Amino acid sequence: MILDKKFENLFLNVSCRAALSVYQFIGKKNKIVADKAAVDAMRTELNKIDMIGKIVIGEGELDEAPMLYIGEILGNKNGPELDIAVDPLEGTNFAAHNLPGALSVIAVAEKSNLFNAPETYMNKISANVNEDNIIDLDFSLKKNIFNLAEYKNKKPDNLTACILDRPRHKDVIDELMNLGVNLKLITDGDVSGALLVTDEKYGVDLFLGEGGGPEGVLAASALDTFNCFFQGKFLFKTDQDKARAKKMGIKDLNKKYQLNEIVSGDSIFCATGITSGDLVSGIKVDNDEFYSETLITHKSSGLKKIIKKHEKI
Repeated sequence: MILDKKFENLFLNVSCRAALSVYQFIGKKNKIVADKAAVDAMRTELNKIDMIGKIVIGEGELDEAPMLYIGEILGNKNGPELDIAVDPLEGTNFAAHNLPGALSVIAVAEKSNLFNAPETYMNKISANVNEDNIIDLDFSLKKNIFNLAEYKNKKPDNLTACILDRPRHKDVIDELMNLGVNLKLITDGDVSGALLVTDEKYGVDLFLGEGGGPEGVLAASALDTFNCFFQGKFLFKTDQDKARAKKMGIKDLNKKYQLNEIVSGDSIFCATGITSGDLVSGIKVDNDEFYSETLITHKSSGLKKIIKKHEKI
């Protein structure tokens, strides 16, 4: 099934309205209130759409989240069955402290075509590469860097790698520095981090490291349209993580997932800026009008661009 082009504007509106709802809480140092505003707005807009939409990645399990919980059915029940992955406010700390990079994100695909990722870490790697055996989670870091440098006709010291600045990444960061690779360290927001490989203008050649599994699915849905490379491997560090994964139907806990195993078929992705970052500019309000920027992709139509909106609040 191909997703009708009308859904492009409908889901664009969903992420824009969620982003706008956070505007009044930017810099107020209350990430819980900001997140709730985004969740409420996104859910309200989703329920207006002609669809039977099922949340496969949301705010948590039913007992953890009253809205946008995994398994919740949204829409007016008069339309196609769709899988929906959401992160109404990616970068809660960014919004609460008025720092760059807060986003409102949604991805939509045909029923059963978005991976229902557990709430656990995922080791990820992505790059603007469309050939096999250039980079791989199973390769050494040195091999990945040298292969990528050769593929891009660059020297390793002309490559830039984006990675979350976390103690767990110390060894990887040290090795990247020893290889001469330039670093772009981010404190949060590994959806946007993974998407920086999509265009040379962002100056990022490689995204790697351990981040959120659900965020990996969201990023993969956009990377698919850009024909980029993505791999992910879940890291189940506790017995509780392993039990939840098995309950969700994951049989091989050590499996390495290719992009087309995470998202398949047609899909739409929208990421609207809340505070300005590398990917898109943030919400701006002037009297009773607001301005927004959204990165939107639609695989079947080939849409992949930043859309600027200007409309009444």
